Amino acid sequence: MTSENTILEMRGVSKQFPGVLALQDINFSVRKGTVHALMGENGAGKSTLMKCLFGIYKMDSGVIYLDNKECHFNDAADAIAAGVSMIHQELSIVPERSVAQNLWLGREPLNKFRLINHKKMRQDTVNLLKGLKYHFNPGAKMSSLSISQQQGCEIARAVSYNASIVVMDEPTSSLTENEVTHLFEIINELKSKGVAIIYITHKMEEIFKIADDVTVMRDGKLIGTFPVSEMTNDKIISLMVGRDLTHRFPPVESTIGEVCLEVNNLTAVNPRSFKDISFKLRKGEILGISGLVGAQRTELVEAIFGLRGISKGEILIHRKNLKNIKPMNAINAGIGFVTEDRKSSGIFPLLDIKLNTAIASLGKYTKKIGVLDHKTINKVTAAFNEQLKTKTPSMSALIQNLSGGNQQKVILSRWLMTLPEILIMDEPTRGIDVGAKYEIYTIMAELVKQGKAIIMVSSEMPELIGMSHRVMVLCEGQLTGTLEKEEITQETIMRYATKFSSKL
Repeated sequence: MTSENTILEMRGVSKQFPGVLALQDINFSVRKGTVHALMGENGAGKSTLMKCLFGIYKMDSGVIYLDNKECHFNDAADAIAAGVSMIHQELSIVPERSVAQNLWLGREPLNKFRLINHKKMRQDTVNLLKGLKYHFNPGAKMSSLSISQQQGCEIARAVSYNASIVVMDEPTSSLTENEVTHLFEIINELKSKGVAIIYITHKMEEIFKIADDVTVMRDGKLIGTFPVSEMTNDKIISLMVGRDLTHRFPPVESTIGEVCLEVNNLTAVNPRSFKDISFKLRKGEILGISGLVGAQRTELVEAIFGLRGISKGEILIHRKNLKNIKPMNAINAGIGFVTEDRKSSGIFPLLDIKLNTAIASLGKYTKKIGVLDHKTINKVTAAFNEQLKTKTPSMSALIQNLSGGNQQKVILSRWLMTLPEILIMDEPTRGIDVGAKYEIYTIMAELVKQGKAIIMVSSEMPELIGMSHRVMVLCEGQLTGTLEKEEITQETIMRYATKFSSKL
């Protein structure tokens, strides 16, 4: 049996999907009052193992013990009742419902008439958020919150169950540095109460700040469990990928050419968004865009792609003014756009990989009579995904069954099929592992070597520093500085990113 200090043990867990052995005889245990990091490349089986624990997936074989008692979970409700809660990697919100309604969905307090007690639900929400030092309006619609605020609500909901085990799957993927610090304070408070945290992340520095133990998985197998005090960054990476990654970023060897995109005095329709933004992008260049949450980075690049309204200013491609720009105009002008949120605006989860890849180029593969040329589509989409080394059992597999890193490669393949001159990438490596990140970086380096130009919005300082030729910094919707390669440091970026901050 398990030791007295062990709160969770999973023995002999296996899980198979069509064409994929996701988990193979996994033994995994967690100690009370500790943070146990679960590491591995995308597709290693981390999230699958946790979904088996949470009752979302039914194990093909294996046993779960909580406090030395065997448990069987048929669904998430069983897991929650047993003291297990989970913050999922992909946000699971009801956008048009309020913060309070989202937090207590399915377990709303009732009055004596068995109707929802809205007054009590609001007060419970106020108390919960106050205890966690979150400053959200309980009555605000979830759709009105930023992604980082929505993530905060997800964290609050998980904590509200008073669980003995809290699974956090990429909880900081949408958080600022200050918000991450806040989350770590919450985690330490939970630890002090004896709660065990299972913490999945691809951000290596977080492991050494917050975790006590680390388990590494690879290709559905458990590689080992170690005290974090005995590990180094390089050791964990080597265990994750099965090889040494001597360089975190590939060399970006490109020739900077002529200006291909010029933005002049661009101002959003929304007066609280960006204003008077001007910059130039050259062939063969990676232009990084940095800034804190609220800097309007995403809003700016979405406007360039025609997804947001512009009140004034101009966008020029090869000196040709794109007036009344819409996404189709942008695509026809040679712009591709990898969005920030894979789940809500990137993938089509119920379509297969082939159609997810081809969907931005269907006009090129339609016969005169209006029928799709499936034979050519099959050939071309397979070639692009093979080039990007997308791991999939077949092109007919649903994209929702792929890991985050492989979904990102499919989205990249989609835009490469449009043969863009300019590729906008908003948080291109969010939620994917170090091995997959390196592959994405290699693709980016190859694209600029071919003379393509890339705009990369990123919240990761090492990524901006390691991959950008220049970095443009925004603060509160304004351009505060543009740094050349030799000027790019974390300190300099942060100085410009907080230039207009009222806190300074």
